[in-house]
Amino acid sequence: MSRTVVVLGAGVGGLTAAAELRASLPESDQAVLVDRSFSGALGLSSLWVLRGWRTLDDILVAPTEATLPGVSMVTAHVEHIDTDARTVHCDTGPIHYDALIIALGAELNPSTLPGLDQTVESNDAGQFYTPEAADRLRRRLETFESGRLGILVAALPYKCPAAPYEAAFLISDLLGDRFTSEAVHIDVFTPESLPMPVAGPDVGRALTSMLEAKGIGFHNEKTATGIDPRTRTVTFADNAEETFDLLAVVPPHTAPAAVRTSAVAGPHGWIPVDASTLTTDTPEVWAIGDNTALILPNGKPLPKAAIFAEAEGTVAAHQIARYLGYDAPDTRFTGLGGCYVEIGGGLAAKGEGDFLAPPTPRVTLHGPSADFHHEKEQQEREWLARWNART
Repeated sequence: MSRTVVVLGAGVGGLTAAAELRASLPESDQAVLVDRSFSGALGLSSLWVLRGWRTLDDILVAPTEATLPGVSMVTAHVEHIDTDARTVHCDTGPIHYDALIIALGAELNPSTLPGLDQTVESNDAGQFYTPEAADRLRRRLETFESGRLGILVAALPYKCPAAPYEAAFLISDLLGDRFTSEAVHIDVFTPESLPMPVAGPDVGRALTSMLEAKGIGFHNEKTATGIDPRTRTVTFADNAEETFDLLAVVPPHTAPAAVRTSAVAGPHGWIPVDASTLTTDTPEVWAIGDNTALILPNGKPLPKAAIFAEAEGTVAAHQIARYLGYDAPDTRFTGLGGCYVEIGGGLAAKGEGDFLAPPTPRVTLHGPSADFHHEKEQQEREWLARWNART
């Protein structure tokens, strides 16, 4: 009897899961990958677009049948997930499944912070979570001669815990003499107590010291409640106000509507999963990547990062094959991983460790070096080569 396994979303996690499923399932079973366009960008490299080291075309991810042999690729928008009927409703019609992997990621929702959309429209704010937006912000920075640049984390959680701090370093590097001469001042505002708090206080304090050494201000426990685009002022929950001349924002993130309205979603819209197997409360459904809420032994959620989504994709594929009765490895998610923090000048720091270690993650931040920058370049090359057809 032929079975159908459906993967929703063609990000790093979904692509990995689809490829592993095809390798783990018999030819008589279908592996179906659903994505709205099958044309995206490598999030790993968006900040390099901001710095001007990459173009949009450089980081394009466009998987095809050549890079996913044997996988049925369905271009569609996911509207609703009916777990009772084991059916995914798309704008192109329903798709039935015997097992499902939800990998729809996290969406940017700037409208939830009052005034942010209007400030972006007036060109006094931008973001760097899509390559197009990162490129627009880079062009705005090229004409920014003096004033206060605020880097604002609008809300928690958000993708890539290092991103706002990496952005601060790379923007200071891009500005060059305008920053070192103090014509431009850079300040980071975040609701977090320390940078990358899940990684532990030692990592947070080390990053804070790196910011201070560069002359970048760090303002913690600052939860934004609104932006006045007319006066270029951010208001915070403690009633404090901060002015800016240009704002680089980590926009609020939300789970996609199809995830939030599904039976497997938790109270905040993210999908709770077993930390080891990525299973949900519904036996036939697994979830991976940024749309999940994977809770660590210390009670905090696993950071939303592509390196974890990739590992989770392999685990979910193997667990589904076993669930369907096939001989597949009993692969488990280990929580091992990390990320790079580019600081400019061809240097990068690297935070890595065991995020599932009890009672708290064991993570080390290694100091900046050219070797870590080259490691990130190699990871970028490998991911782009894996999913893009060679010509």
